[in-house]
Amino acid sequence: MEITQAIQTKRAVREFSPQPIPEEAVLAILHAGRRAQSSKNTQPWWFVAIRDRQRLQALSELGTYASHLATAALGVAILTPDPAVRFSIMFDAGQAAAYMQLAAWGMGIGSCLVTLHNPEPARQVLGFPEDVHARMAISFGYPAHPSVIDRPPQSGGRKPFRENVFFDRWPEAQSPSHSAPR
Repeated sequence: MEITQAIQTKRAVREFSPQPIPEEAVLAILHAGRRAQSSKNTQPWWFVAIRDRQRLQALSELGTYASHLATAALGVAILTPDPAVRFSIMFDAGQAAAYMQLAAWGMGIGSCLVTLHNPEPARQVLGFPEDVHARMAISFGYPAHPSVIDRPPQSGGRKPFRENVFFDRWPEAQSPSHSAPR
C-alpha cells in the first residue's frame, strides 16, 4: 500500500481477530516508531511491546476507552520522560505512534491509540522506572472484520478542506467557534 493510500484509508480498529502478528511485522511496526521524527532528534521515547494477555488486560483497565487493548495481538506502550518538562515530548510521541500505525495499516494490521488516564498503575504492570511516564499505548491486531482494510472512507467522515485549511492567514470572516473540533 502506498503511503498516501494508507493516510487516506487509515481508520481506528478496536475489534481484532485472534490471529497473532508475525514477528517480522511486529519488528517492522517498532522500527517505524523509532524512525519517527522528533524535536532536535531527541527521540524522547521508549516502546514496550506487549503480547502477554494478562498485561494487555491490565493495561486495558487504565484508560476510559482502552478496553480494546485486552483483545489486541500486540500492545505498544509509548513511554517518555516527564511530558511537563517540554511540550514537544508528547508531540514527538504522537509522531512515533502515527508512524507505527501507518506501518501497521500498510501490512493489513489495524490499530487504535489509547490514552492511559490512570498512568501510574502502568508502572507496576510494565516495570518502568520512576522518571519515565506512560500516557499512551496502541493496540494492534488483524481486524475482526477484514473488509475494514479495503472499505473506502465514508463520505462526510472529514470536514471539507476549506473548513479547516487556510493559506497565509486565518480568514477574517471565520470565527473560532465555527472551526472548533467536534
